[in-house]
Amino acid sequence: MSGVASTRQQEVQRIVDSLSMAIAQHRLKPGMRLVEAQIVDVLSANRNHVQAALQRLALQHIVTIAPNRGAKVARPEAREAREVFIARRAIEHAILAGITIGKMALHNDEIEAHLQAEEVAAASEDRRHIIRELSQFHLLLANISDNRVLSEMFSNLMVRSSLIVALYQRNDTPDCQCQEHRAVITALRAGEVARAQAIMDEHLRHIEQQLELDDAPPPPITLRDALLVSW
Repeated sequence: MSGVASTRQQEVQRIVDSLSMAIAQHRLKPGMRLVEAQIVDVLSANRNHVQAALQRLALQHIVTIAPNRGAKVARPEAREAREVFIARRAIEHAILAGITIGKMALHNDEIEAHLQAEEVAAASEDRRHIIRELSQFHLLLANISDNRVLSEMFSNLMVRSSLIVALYQRNDTPDCQCQEHRAVITALRAGEVARAQAIMDEHLRHIEQQLELDDAPPPPITLRDALLVSW
């Protein structure tokens, strides 16, 4: 691969990551228009790279693109919401199956730092902070499992899950799930994968129970403000 092609891919990925993170943290809401010129301006990006990033996100069902109407953050329907959580359960089962006692020991400091960060976020009652840390727990497990294919699939599902939660969650502030996360970690440290999977199933069921699967209009926020917020 030439240096030019590599640089282009890195730049497109940067834009994809920026938009995905803004969606995952509920800064970009379901149905929000993604104006190319604003993305170019805010992210200091090339328009061609922005278009390529939006096309990639559309293939991942994170963004929708309509002829003559441009791109929008996807607005998943109730059926898709249920199907995404079915897929999440399957993928997270596979992720947990790949985590050994040795891998847990290798990542012990990172795990403890994250669990403490979750508690700090819960105490802050800051919705965005809580969402970021709770989501990061699941991504951390995917990283510990060390399966790149599962991690790529799961990253997409996490962003789509965030869209669903933003659209359908009953409560303004997510319930603290720190104890459920600690229970998963305790089981994995003991090598009890089946128990960890059962706890994760119940954990995801708890998240689903907080959803009202009917449409709701997204709160007002501009694309510029959403992208300018630091991660």
